[in-house]
Amino acid sequence: MSAWVTLMSYVSLFSELDPVRAHRHAAVLNSKEGNPGLVDSRAVRIQLRTLCKGEFMMFIHLRGILFGALALVCLIPPAVSTAQEHEATISANPGTLVRWVAPGAERCSMRARSWAALEGTCYYPIDLLDKPGPIAIAISGSGRKQFARISVEPNDYGTEEITLPDIPQANPSREDLRRDERDRVLLSKVWMRKEGPAKFTLPLGEPVRPLPPGKSFGVKRVYNGKLAEQAHMGSDYDAPVGSPILAVANGTVVFAKDMFFEGNAVFIDHGDGLISMYFHLSEIKVQAGQEVKRGETLGREGATGRATGPHLWFGVRWHDARINPRFLLENPDRIPALNRVSP
Repeated sequence: MSAWVTLMSYVSLFSELDPVRAHRHAAVLNSKEGNPGLVDSRAVRIQLRTLCKGEFMMFIHLRGILFGALALVCLIPPAVSTAQEHEATISANPGTLVRWVAPGAERCSMRARSWAALEGTCYYPIDLLDKPGPIAIAISGSGRKQFARISVEPNDYGTEEITLPDIPQANPSREDLRRDERDRVLLSKVWMRKEGPAKFTLPLGEPVRPLPPGKSFGVKRVYNGKLAEQAHMGSDYDAPVGSPILAVANGTVVFAKDMFFEGNAVFIDHGDGLISMYFHLSEIKVQAGQEVKRGETLGREGATGRATGPHLWFGVRWHDARINPRFLLENPDRIPALNRVSP
């Protein structure tokens, strides 16, 4: 605004620069020399030239002030918004979950993704393979949009040595590996599904009853002395042999087949980007495209695929993040919460 005022003063300055002022000034000089009323044109030119020179020098000086002011304005950083000043931060490990409760919350944002809040709460999953560093998140709704950060901390889930029996998965052939590659191609379509409305509430139902403690999420597996290509993305549940395996929520079966490493496997889309996975089943009782209800039997516990004995491998992938399923099976109040950002 000050630069604009200075600029306006230039207009006033040059509006005063006219021959009339010089004419009057020359007349005054002639009256002092004894020639009242006589205006010397030569005197007018001299006075006009003098005035122009003075006004021009003033213009040069003020122009320098103007450019200096403009440069100063450009160098001043923009004001930091109140929301940025009060950004909250919460620490979390890869493979975990953070919640943020805010009155009137409707939308949750993380990285380039956005999804609907669940009953006024935003849940932010951190993928097991996320690297340490900050992740920007946001929440919006009836009030102003708020921002915060998740600080992903390094974490080591440890290593497990597994001795496999004499099964194809212990020493896969080229054909076995090609079969596995075909399975990955089919699964890629599951991960690219458009996220629809949520068909679930938290906590999820139990995938097997009674539900034993889950184990081995995130560990690095070494099979017969060879390190697996990726960490263990789900949890293992030891239940009585042949136990019914149950859908943890309503949803659509998007994949159900015998896979090389996973054995008999079922994948269910529960909406809101949540996919549940059930591996090593002895049999599959559902098919792709089928709608299932929470608690419906999907198959039975078994030891198909790369397994040392009967158990259920259960995992979840939420908004494309692989997280420990226990966060969704327990009371959501136990999920680490971000403190409300001050206004």
